Amino acid sequence: MRYFLLFSVLLTTGAIAQKKKAMISDQKPHAPVIQKGLSDSALLDLVQRQTIKYFWDFADPVSGMARERNNEAYGYGNEVVTTGGTGFGIMALIVGVQRKWLPRDTVAGHLLKMVRFLEKADSYHGVFPHWINGETGKTIPFSRKDDGADLVETSFLMQGLLTARQYFNQNNSRERELRNRINSLWRDIEWNWFTRGNREVLYWHWSPNNGWAMNFPLRGYMETLITYVLAASSDQYPVPAAIYNRGWAQGIHFLNGKKFYGYTLPLGTDYGGPLFFTHYSFLGLDPKGLKDNYADYWEQNVNHTLINRAYCIDNPKHYQGYGENCWGLTASDDYNGYDAHSPTNDDGVITPTAALSSFPYTPAYSMQVLRHLYEDLGNKIWGEYGFKDAFSISHNWVADSYLAIDEGPIVVMIENYRSGLLWKLFMSCPEIQAGLKKLNFTSPYLEK
Repeated sequence: MRYFLLFSVLLTTGAIAQKKKAMISDQKPHAPVIQKGLSDSALLDLVQRQTIKYFWDFADPVSGMARERNNEAYGYGNEVVTTGGTGFGIMALIVGVQRKWLPRDTVAGHLLKMVRFLEKADSYHGVFPHWINGETGKTIPFSRKDDGADLVETSFLMQGLLTARQYFNQNNSRERELRNRINSLWRDIEWNWFTRGNREVLYWHWSPNNGWAMNFPLRGYMETLITYVLAASSDQYPVPAAIYNRGWAQGIHFLNGKKFYGYTLPLGTDYGGPLFFTHYSFLGLDPKGLKDNYADYWEQNVNHTLINRAYCIDNPKHYQGYGENCWGLTASDDYNGYDAHSPTNDDGVITPTAALSSFPYTPAYSMQVLRHLYEDLGNKIWGEYGFKDAFSISHNWVADSYLAIDEGPIVVMIENYRSGLLWKLFMSCPEIQAGLKKLNFTSPYLEK
């Protein structure tokens, strides 16, 4: 399998370290007293608002970017900011402004500071590294040979920046400058460089020190659909549709079509893989009515989520706590370090972002999980920035951590369920509409 966003790289380089285990029974409250009996709307407000705090209160003070995590791990601390997690955080901050929890002008200024920083930070053919030093703008290697461009993380960042460009549309100097600088960053990305000499596929990494040594072509269904859409949508350095059809839509883990627990899975590995596949690309891409030559992406994401839930209810490994009100397997921290959890890689760890970021797909079922996490487990897993990253009742363990890549999708996908805000903004980008048409997608946004 090639879908492990963080786990695969850390594992192959031997960087996974045992974290201090926090016992689920020993957690002390780090948030207001649990308020039982809240309406669904009030509870969603509370979760979104508390989780947004990660990207506002805990933002790097120099760059404004999202810190990778709230705790020290793998030999790194608060100096590490995350490119993809920042993109997710930008979209979360937009939710904060729209719901009047954060002042518009202040957030616009915060994002302007961020893009000014990015203009001076290390990049390679316009593409940023996975990790950046938030004070200096220098690359922090993600692994020994992954010390340069990360096309996928940059795609997640650009998804957020283009959404911000569409949202901050007022005719004042701050918002005009923000839009102009985002456009500059967007146009500088050399997507076609990452075909590695016009091969018919995109590659994830390139390093000035190690070249193409990571050798990771983006083939088969996973979290990187957004990368191909952005690459096809580029004004300056686009890739042809053949890259999508002959590169992405190939490999043993693209077409599926089999049933799992009675649900047909159009694309991907058996049982669907970790649930972040249904989240990361679809924070901005609206899967409702989104179809191409290969799949209906609403069917893909809904059924993937239902398969993940059904597996947890079936619970073939008999882990404690699994059930209708406690399901959701995806990549997260783990009692052994970090892992990409899924029905085919299950070690008893539930990750709150899995079910909560699936609100658009399974609203009633996701609300069951939310109420259980908040009202029943409460301050065992609820803290300063919302829900802790992961927990395992069978192993009497709860993470000490919050991770940007898990926090952001909770806010964004709950908002997409409630109002469709981020979907409407991103899908309004004229470049994205042109790119989707180029790749032979259909969508209600393309018919307007």
